[in-house]
Amino acid sequence: MRARWLPLLLGVAIAASCSTGPSTGASKPAAQPVTVLAASSLRAAFAAAGRAYQASHPGTSVSFGFDASSALRTKIEQGAPADLFASADVTNAQKLVDDGYAIGPPQPFAGNRLAIVVPLDNPALIQTPADLAKPGVRVVAASEGVPITAYATQLIARLAGQAGYPGGYATKVAANVASREDNVAAVVAKVAIGEGDAGIVYGTDALASPRLKEVPIPTPANVSVTYAAVVVKTSSRTDAALAFLAWLRGSTGRATLVRFGFVAP
Repeated sequence: MRARWLPLLLGVAIAASCSTGPSTGASKPAAQPVTVLAASSLRAAFAAAGRAYQASHPGTSVSFGFDASSALRTKIEQGAPADLFASADVTNAQKLVDDGYAIGPPQPFAGNRLAIVVPLDNPALIQTPADLAKPGVRVVAASEGVPITAYATQLIARLAGQAGYPGGYATKVAANVASREDNVAAVVAKVAIGEGDAGIVYGTDALASPRLKEVPIPTPANVSVTYAAVVVKTSSRTDAALAFLAWLRGSTGRATLVRFGFVAP
C-alpha cells in the first residue's frame, strides 16, 4: 500500500539532505527521511524549517508533501506513507486519532489569522468585507471540508453581526462564490491572477504574495487559527517524527515559523 502512494509524495515533496562531513571509516547509509504531510499554507515555512532542522541535527532528513489538510487526512486513511501529519486545524488531526490512524492528542504548534485578499488592481473595488455581498462580486473559496472553509464560515458569521452590514450578509456572500478550489494555495493563486475578485485565506498567505492586497477585517470579527500535528500510527520512525515535532514547538522552530507570519498557537 505504501508503494502505491510513492509517486504522489515524490511529486509534491520538498526534500533536503545534509552531509555529516568526512569520516575515517566506511560511510553510513543516509537516514530514512521523516515524511511530513502538511497543510498547503505551511509550504514555504516548512521548507525553511526542514532546512534549519537538518542543519542543526546532522544526519537527519525531512521531506514534505503539501495539500489541503482534509485531503491529506484521507490519503493517510487510505495508506499513504507518512510519519507526521501537520494540519491547519485541530479537527482533522483529532479525527485521525479518533479513527485509530494517529497517536494523540494533537499537538498545537502554530497559530494564524484570516485575511480577505483581492488582486492588486482590485477591479471589483472591494474596500471592506461588507463589499463581498455586493451583486456580481466573484468570491473564490475552498471546497467543503478544507479547514479554511470552516474558518471562513466562522468569519462571515461574525461579520454578519457587525454594525452596518447588510441583512442576509452570509447568504449574499455564499451566492457570490464563483468557484471552489482544492486547497487554500489554489484560492490564493486564482485571486492573484484575477480569476476572482476576492478570497478568504490565511494571513500568512496574504503576506507571502506580492500580487495580492488585504482588505482590513475588524479585529473583533477575525478568527484565530490553530495548527496541530500528530504522529501517524503506522510510522516506522515514531521517535524521529516526535523529535521534529518537539523542535517545531520549541523556541527555534517557532522562531522559524514566525519569520513567515505565524504566531504561537
